[in-house]
Amino acid sequence: HSEAATKYMYVHFINVGQGDSIYIKAPNGEDILIDGGRNGNTVVSYLKKQKVKDIEVMIATHPDADHIGGLDEVLKAYKVKSIYSPKVSSTTQTYKNLLLAVKKEGLKIKTAQKGVSIPIKGVSAKFVGPVKTYSKTDTNDWSAVLRVQYNKRSFLFTGDAEFKSETDMIKSKQTLKSDVLKVGHHGAKTSTSTNFLKVVKPTYAVISVGKGNSYGHPTSATLNRLKS
Repeated sequence: HSEAATKYMYVHFINVGQGDSIYIKAPNGEDILIDGGRNGNTVVSYLKKQKVKDIEVMIATHPDADHIGGLDEVLKAYKVKSIYSPKVSSTTQTYKNLLLAVKKEGLKIKTAQKGVSIPIKGVSAKFVGPVKTYSKTDTNDWSAVLRVQYNKRSFLFTGDAEFKSETDMIKSKQTLKSDVLKVGHHGAKTSTSTNFLKVVKPTYAVISVGKGNSYGHPTSATLNRLKS
């Protein structure tokens, strides 16, 4: 009887309310965390329930508080081996807290940008965005966008990338087609363009959003584009 049991990759979209946090258990055991919501305690307790011992890869998609606010707590609670983030800085206290926590752990942030691959056994994990540099005010378009493929299944995690970034990804002629799309910017109408959907062709779309949030996310415009 063969010892090699079928290995699975698990992708958890953690309920952090209005924000993003995604935990991936790779088939050979590595733990990957993309963003940490606004409050680290929620994420840490979720990871503990999943029996996470350490984190091989942490990704901070961009400096918004609802994506990186919880990562300093995660860094305190877990040994993190590597952290990736795009080359955009921010003056917010939340971002400063993250940098401080990274420094305390003796880590150096690796640049997340098009073409950078993350070494994960048996899995293709590659940043397809940001393709270009954007203005400091376009922190959403700076979002690290990661495409993960294991066997025949693929995922696209878009952070808060908006139309400009989506267009640049399409023009860059990379493989974007994915079975599962983590919908950009919580379903805001300025993300998830028709052209982007034509290229990604997702079977499933996941929107991470807070119930009754004040932004009106997800917008009917985006939901209609997804439906069609």
